[in-house]
Amino acid sequence: MTTDSPAPRAPYDPDNIFARILRGEIPAHRVYEDEATLAFMDVMPQGEGHTLVIPKAPARGLLDADPASLAALMASVQRVARAVKAAFAADGLTIFQYNEPAGGQTVFHLHVHIVPRRDGVPLKRHEGGMADPALLAQHAARIRAALEAGEG
Repeated sequence: MTTDSPAPRAPYDPDNIFARILRGEIPAHRVYEDEATLAFMDVMPQGEGHTLVIPKAPARGLLDADPASLAALMASVQRVARAVKAAFAADGLTIFQYNEPAGGQTVFHLHVHIVPRRDGVPLKRHEGGMADPALLAQHAARIRAALEAGEG
């Protein structure tokens, strides 16, 4: 008798794009950073102000994360989400996180998406193309201003 077991997950890749952003090898429109996390604009936004928050500690996904790192990540997600909502005068927020290819994950460094939402406006497709860097810079500045104003 044989048992089917799931294929083992690949290990964390220290050369993934988010690890490279953390090391400063790839530019990003940063909006918030502390000792444990970094938040920056998604270059393929699903809506105006789409922001990503990642832990600095290596973790492929939610199930791999150290609990202390995960707690710091969620505190930053909450802080940044408040600022994003204020900066874009959003009616609400969509916050999501994917794990493994079957779950929709395409970058294998734990990350949380924050997308400000307006009533009746659907999300754009994530693979809809890269946003204009100047627009991303403006959006990042709006979020940083909201954080500085205590909105986060």
